[in-house]
Amino acid sequence: MQIRYFDHAASSWPKPPAVIEAMMQCIEEYGANPGRGSHKLAVRASRTLFEARYNLSRLFNILNPNDISFALNTSMALNQAIKGFLKPGDHVISTSIEHNSVRRPLEYLKNKIGIEITYIKTDEQGLINLKEVQAAMNSQTKLIVCTHGSNLLGSILPVAELAEIAHQRGARILVDAAQTAGTLDIDIQATGIDMLAFPGHKGLLGPQGTGGLYIHPELELEPLIHGGTGSKSEETDMPNVRPDRYEGGTPNTVGIAGLNEGVKFVLNETVRKIHNKEWELTQQLITELLSIPNIRILGPGLNEQRTGIVAFELPHIDASEMSFILDQSFNIAVRAGYHCTPLAHETARTLEGGAVRASVGYLTTVEDIEYLAGAVKEINQHYQR
Repeated sequence: MQIRYFDHAASSWPKPPAVIEAMMQCIEEYGANPGRGSHKLAVRASRTLFEARYNLSRLFNILNPNDISFALNTSMALNQAIKGFLKPGDHVISTSIEHNSVRRPLEYLKNKIGIEITYIKTDEQGLINLKEVQAAMNSQTKLIVCTHGSNLLGSILPVAELAEIAHQRGARILVDAAQTAGTLDIDIQATGIDMLAFPGHKGLLGPQGTGGLYIHPELELEPLIHGGTGSKSEETDMPNVRPDRYEGGTPNTVGIAGLNEGVKFVLNETVRKIHNKEWELTQQLITELLSIPNIRILGPGLNEQRTGIVAFELPHIDASEMSFILDQSFNIAVRAGYHCTPLAHETARTLEGGAVRASVGYLTTVEDIEYLAGAVKEINQHYQR
């Protein structure tokens, strides 16, 4: 039975064939350590990493590809940015819809070194009031850190406006692009983003275990990991040269080879085309689901700006049970629970029971949407008997 996959917010699947082919080619033909040897295989591996960095810089309009450091995932990139940038006594502004990969390192530093945090509460749709952000700024505010797109509500935050607010007061902005890299236009130069954490395995269509962090050339962070670089081995500290300073240890060359092909796929298709298709599918799904009595769709309403995430709840059906039935009886993959974002569930008033999250991807079809909506309607009718 065909699997209908609606968990792209966790990992995109299936991957473009070129991604798989590039990974197999790397393993079979040049699976050596990049930057740690001068033989042909090591040089070819290094070129693969450079090409991936170059294509990512094209995608995000980054002037110097070496300002991108690779990471295993967005969580690792966010930890590098947050822990590497903030100092004791610093004040940080964040939001009430953040993923735990933002909240946990912030709370860790609050308890460990005494940073102060202000969480700006969004409305139930995940939309923020910029005046509240401006009012929260003070002389100790060093960073605004926010998601670009909520992984529960699908709402999109105005990062360019938030960057302007930060810069007016001498602060910086860190953006979590876990749900938007590859599906929404991200222009570093136009928006003024100082640090951008992104995954390789979601909208960029690469494999798991890939991601990265863009760091503005004026910023110097304390490295998260020490040791294991192919340069300046005689020194006791990490090298100052980028990206080596933030890439301790052997990189996931095989994964990055796949990521490079995923990024090339996005560049060829264009972010606009990908976003438009996902938006249309999302609107169709919302329309279909709204015909179900008592259903509650989380996040922005129909015809409003949002990503390809549609989370919902039905008052008489447990979210985890709905997800289980969709999987076992209909071969539909969705995600239920708290989605690693209790802050957003508090905001949406779904902390008690969680929600069912369906997320579309570029390869999702109209038929997939109709099948999912029909399955939810059938389950709902069964529970109302």
